[in-house]
Amino acid sequence: MTYRYDFAPTPFGDALVVFSDDGIVRFDLSEAADVTVPWLLEDTSARLREVPVPDPGAADELAHLLDSYFDGTPIRFDEQLRLDWRLIEGFHREALQTIATIEWGQTMSYGEVAVLAGSPGAARAVGTACRLTPFSIIVPVHRVVRSDGSPGQYGAHPERKRYLLDLERQAHRTPDV
Repeated sequence: MTYRYDFAPTPFGDALVVFSDDGIVRFDLSEAADVTVPWLLEDTSARLREVPVPDPGAADELAHLLDSYFDGTPIRFDEQLRLDWRLIEGFHREALQTIATIEWGQTMSYGEVAVLAGSPGAARAVGTACRLTPFSIIVPVHRVVRSDGSPGQYGAHPERKRYLLDLERQAHRTPDV
């Protein structure tokens, strides 16, 4: 198996994209201003037991889809890109695959996702799956909200979650006639 990486621009900064021969393994929004620092690859390299090599241009297709997404076009990334789920397993994978089906502009509570993923009562585990997702934005964990409808967290960046939800709601609305 060959692992490689590239970067894709987002309004939040460049995101690290790691690829395997089977598809995207990880899409990680950086917490740092300098996304070229080696520590960004440490966790992924440790989990893959191999250091991905740079592959400039590998993320071009994803970058075009991200441009469309951030321009307000509904995108189902999992239908247009191959995802390699090897970094997530068990119920967390079930939860994330359920989340991938949440439609553009819609939300679902952590509890609702747990029920659909086959484990009623596992709302906290859904939250953990969202926090640990290797596919930020690509699997729309931002569409999972608290049972009272409030957005909740998005890692250390709840403002990003609000931005993504607002983007989708605004683009989802039809103009008044």
